[in-house]
Amino acid sequence: MKMVIIITNHNNYSMSNIGTVLKKQLGEYTVLSDKNIIWCGLSSKLRKRLIYPTSSNIRQKVKKVVGIGFVDPVAIGDKVRFSTMTNNEGVIKEVLPRQNKMVRQATGPKPLEQIIAANVDQILCIISTAKPAPKWSILDRYLLEAEIENIPVIICITKMDIANQKKLSPIVATYRKIGYKVVLTSVITGEGIKDIQQIVNNRISVIVGMSGVGKTSLLNAVQPSLGLEVRAISAATGKGVHTTTHLEMFHLTNGGYMIDTPGVKVFGLWGIEPLEIAELFPEMRPFLVRCRFRPNCTHVHEPNCAVKSAVEDGIISHLRYKSYKGIIAKVRATTK
Repeated sequence: MKMVIIITNHNNYSMSNIGTVLKKQLGEYTVLSDKNIIWCGLSSKLRKRLIYPTSSNIRQKVKKVVGIGFVDPVAIGDKVRFSTMTNNEGVIKEVLPRQNKMVRQATGPKPLEQIIAANVDQILCIISTAKPAPKWSILDRYLLEAEIENIPVIICITKMDIANQKKLSPIVATYRKIGYKVVLTSVITGEGIKDIQQIVNNRISVIVGMSGVGKTSLLNAVQPSLGLEVRAISAATGKGVHTTTHLEMFHLTNGGYMIDTPGVKVFGLWGIEPLEIAELFPEMRPFLVRCRFRPNCTHVHEPNCAVKSAVEDGIISHLRYKSYKGIIAKVRATTK
């Protein structure tokens, strides 16, 4: 007699698949897998960690449930393993190791990490020459985020058609000397637009910048209607302070994706200690070992500080050093 054994899947899940998170909104995730779109929910195990008794004599019931220390375990750009329930619906079971991530501390009384995007190829930092006036300290905060995760960064300066060239040129030279790529652009004259198109081609780019710097106009110049599409999402999600309930990767016709960051004015320096900040300024690194009070020198008030001497000698930009002091003061205040 021939025996047939039938194995059934009680969870109604098929074999696990791997995909990329393109969009998330209020606990729902759009995942791209083998050119197919899957709408996914989230496994409860991703949100909670189950703690079991350590003794083998105790029945293995859950002792307690511990919340994970972040707002959402899944981010835009994440590679995830999911199980399908129907042809286009599934459940995310696992987030695969990230190449990098962009984070900030979420608002609220409890310190939680909020991951804005993951596995990105580059950060496109947008700053305008005027209307609004450039805030170089905000740019330096963006650059520190890139340094923390070792993400390539492009500084895109907009509205060059109304720029004060005499005032702007030495600042641009400062960032280029440090090693950052700076692209000067104008949607009016077309300056730098082709350069940006080539830079974002076939890459996953995160675009960051304050309101009014010309992100929408720049994106429209890079790809017709892209800026309007991004702006529609930003308008819907950026009304509240620090609102990031809806994030999305926008496909570029020539290949690649663009990720906007609506509601995010600056990224927090999550988990960074004050004495680690100087390491995130590339131009300061050669001088850190020369300080008298290393490795505990803050490079603010100590005597015989090599960094301060380099600032006085004009080797390190006064503008960048001012940003450094503002950032270290901010981090000190938040870590007390």
